[in-house]
Amino acid sequence: MMKLRPTLLALALAAPISLLAMADSPRTQAPATMQALVPTQQQADTSAIVHGLLSDSRYAYRPRVLDASLGAEVWKRYLEALDPSKVYLTQQDIASVPDAPAKAVAAVKEGDYAPMYSVFDIYRKRVVERSNYVRGLLKQDIFDFTGNDRYDYDREDVAWSDAAALDVQWKQSVRSDWLRLKLAGKQPDEIRKTLDKRYANMVTMIDDLNAEDIFQTALNAYTGSIDPHTDYFNPRAAERFNQSMSLSLEGIGAQLQKRDDIVTIMELIPGGPAARSNLLKPGDRIVGVGQGEKGAMEDVIGWRIDDVVAKIKGAKGTVVQLDILPAEMGIDAKPNRIQLTRDKVVLADSKAKGEVIQLPGVDGAPARRIGVIKVPAFYQDFDARRSRNGDYVSVSRDVAEILAKFNADKLDGVVVDLRNNGGGSLDEAVNMTGLFIDKGPVVQERQAGGRITVRSDRDDSVQWEGPLAVLINRASASASEIFAGAIQDYGRGLIIGETSFGKGTVQAMVDLDRVVPDRSQDQYGDVKLTVAEFFRPSGSSTQNKGVSPDIAFPATLDADEYGESTYDNALPWSKIDEAPHATYGQFAGLLPELKRLHDIRSADDVEYQWRVEDAAEFRAQREKKWISLNEAERRVERDKEDAKRKFRQAERKRLGLDLDPLADDGADDGLQYNERDVAREAEREKLADKAPDPLLREAAAILGDAARMLDGDRALAAQVLPKSTQAGNWAK
Repeated sequence: MMKLRPTLLALALAAPISLLAMADSPRTQAPATMQALVPTQQQADTSAIVHGLLSDSRYAYRPRVLDASLGAEVWKRYLEALDPSKVYLTQQDIASVPDAPAKAVAAVKEGDYAPMYSVFDIYRKRVVERSNYVRGLLKQDIFDFTGNDRYDYDREDVAWSDAAALDVQWKQSVRSDWLRLKLAGKQPDEIRKTLDKRYANMVTMIDDLNAEDIFQTALNAYTGSIDPHTDYFNPRAAERFNQSMSLSLEGIGAQLQKRDDIVTIMELIPGGPAARSNLLKPGDRIVGVGQGEKGAMEDVIGWRIDDVVAKIKGAKGTVVQLDILPAEMGIDAKPNRIQLTRDKVVLADSKAKGEVIQLPGVDGAPARRIGVIKVPAFYQDFDARRSRNGDYVSVSRDVAEILAKFNADKLDGVVVDLRNNGGGSLDEAVNMTGLFIDKGPVVQERQAGGRITVRSDRDDSVQWEGPLAVLINRASASASEIFAGAIQDYGRGLIIGETSFGKGTVQAMVDLDRVVPDRSQDQYGDVKLTVAEFFRPSGSSTQNKGVSPDIAFPATLDADEYGESTYDNALPWSKIDEAPHATYGQFAGLLPELKRLHDIRSADDVEYQWRVEDAAEFRAQREKKWISLNEAERRVERDKEDAKRKFRQAERKRLGLDLDPLADDGADDGLQYNERDVAREAEREKLADKAPDPLLREAAAILGDAARMLDGDRALAAQVLPKSTQAGNWAK
């Protein structure tokens, strides 16, 4: 039996743009038409291996027989993956493939993907037609905005329609784009030029796809029908995933994006060869790549971004040549040729980081200092750990180092910020929990056959024994829920924020090349396979329900809008027996007073109340699902937003609060992300990290209240804090 590599995987680990790739072979320019896709024997072999895994109860937690019913699901998911908004394919296109469910079954079982590829060929044709149609609309007189028209942008639940209905939908979409740019102050000629280029890029993006992309999409229509978190990765995608988990790569250390058919530098990774060289900056464009000090240069204009990345990346210590067009120079300028020596690059921006929040004294009590640890993911360098040299990237190691500094600084409490943390390594979730408890069970796993195993912290040392809070939101998932759930079950800390995502399943990465003997390396890719369900020490699953906070903040998204409960094939919630574990404290006695103090303070916190208002407005807009095409009405809305932004910044100044670094940028410019100035966008992303965070500040204040209450009541402290802390070993 093959050995699975278990790890609790993230819902969405954000990789740098330079790592995003979907192709195998480079080309010198975007073709006008793409070659017809033809299934290969390698794809058939890959599909058969994946089907064998997902239909075998020894591996898959919830195996399903691939029959006509499941085939119908696979076909539906494939169509929606191609055209999620149903704005390209028509009902007639869908009906052009007879007995589609049976063909989906044949694709997965026998590798006959020809019918699915033929639908993609139709889809590609429709994209070209729609691009031509909307570019033609720009020349027509359709841009009067005095009526009561509206653009219905939410098409999640609409049915496939005919070409005439799509003409109307696209016309309203173009009018909405035009109005948005007009409200931003753009003139008609400029608007027409911007939108013509935008709509032409619809075809360019389709031309950037190749057979491997479509095969991966088609096979993932099958894996996604098994459960929401089972996925197939082609070899390049598998490599990118491993890099995102290890937070490291070997290359020059630059995040890239394709702009106008040229790969452009978005950001330089601190400490990498590109940043150290002082020869590159955001906005510079890479037009040529050569290997070694004297290797021939290849013109990479028009190449897919992942093919350019493959040329730039390489083993540590090797040399790569780059032809660079500086951001300030035109496309016809002579490029500068530079050489860089590749190195191992650590994605430091994705690592855990610590900071300290100063809280003012209350009612004569001294001021408090609360440490904050922002944990973006539960990362671990699996390959480096397997090498057994003891030197590998690990979130629990990074957090332990931060806690050591917090202890040395004698802080009054620690908030672990897991907002937007989609998960990661199961081992790291266990190890990080162990930093805050003596020892004991952290998570229980139930395998496909029903066998239950317990993963425990076996180290009785504790890195932080003082007051603790965990801040979560709806995007906190998987490993984040294991950590937060264990801390809550042990009574070790307060859980603050929103109810979490509700992902309670364990995935393992299966290297398909290890399944097939006598194969060439990097041929088949990997499968992220659901192999178990996890449960808290209390026996309760987080599946569907998530982790509920002890003190709730206003929710931005409801459970029916985002989270595990929105998946139509998610596992139901369930419960098993409790795993015996210690209970450090009972926070029930503190919660009423903590909530009372929170309500009083947050009512007077203008930043917090603005966040509440924004959340309510966001929810209302989501529920409306359309936008007005009346210019006067939209100008009123825009002016209102502009006035609100200016008022808030003025209030921050008046009250002596931290200013919003993005507040002076003005209102919506009507542009899409890839249409804005590269250097300016890179700067905006950095400034966004410095924006006021009233929710984090309030979480720290709540923990400060708890620390003050525990300081003043020894009996209460004895019920809440670990024994060593109760004995006075927590240095203050």
